[in-house]
Amino acid sequence: MNKTLNQYGKTIDEVLKLTETSSIKLCEAISEGKWSIREIVGHLYYWDKFNLEKMVPLMDQDADLPKFPDHDQHNEEAMTFLKDYSVETIIDNFVVTRKELSERLSSIDGEVRFTIGGGKRKFSGESFVKIFVKHDAHHLKQINDKLDS
Repeated sequence: MNKTLNQYGKTIDEVLKLTETSSIKLCEAISEGKWSIREIVGHLYYWDKFNLEKMVPLMDQDADLPKFPDHDQHNEEAMTFLKDYSVETIIDNFVVTRKELSERLSSIDGEVRFTIGGGKRKFSGESFVKIFVKHDAHHLKQINDKLDS
């Protein structure tokens, strides 16, 4: 779990590097019809917020956690929720929430297994985090490709 959580936490470092980039660049779409870096970080933050509030508190042995929300609807909610936030505030909120989420996840007993949304697959804290490590990697690639362009 430590290795996985370290990877998960590394996204904080990547996001903090964005404070060295102009707000104008962070608010430009990464490509036609796509989100901006600001919106991508907001999206990551909103998922962390969801996991911290709705999923982690229920991660007990044999628990059945709620199913994940509809992704499109959840992402739309995120953009509405964040519309008046500055890029700096979004970055700050992401960092604080990711740190708290990582701490909470690290306190889950490694033997605990649970399901999500009535599914048959048993998750551990670590296998749950791995979903979001992959999710982070996808979005960090988008961010870095935009910054390199």
